[in-house]
Amino acid sequence: MKKNLAITSALGAIAIILGAFGAHALKEKLGVDALKSFETGVRYQMYHVIVLLFVNTYIDFSSKTKNTISWFFFIGILFFSGSLYAITAGGIDPKSIWFITPFGGLLLIIGWVLMLFNFIKNK
Repeated sequence: MKKNLAITSALGAIAIILGAFGAHALKEKLGVDALKSFETGVRYQMYHVIVLLFVNTYIDFSSKTKNTISWFFFIGILFFSGSLYAITAGGIDPKSIWFITPFGGLLLIIGWVLMLFNFIKNK
């Protein structure tokens, strides 16, 4: 769990750094729509960091459950938020990585569904 919490902490710090970067450095360089997409990536990253803190400190989840849910969220953040950062701030053509953002979203959804099933299972 320490490894998951360390990764979660790093992702939280990165979200804050990227949020500040977007608000200050990118504000003048990106159009309104691109900035909104970038901010969506930061927001979803931070939402899932908060959930990861909960998941990895929740005593009724086994270590295996914590790891499984965490890795779905870690990879989901990387693909979903990371692809939005690459498209908006990195100048990557969205057509070349169009499938990565929804795949990352799917991984995030799977993490939530796994959490749901484990809550139901652990009545």
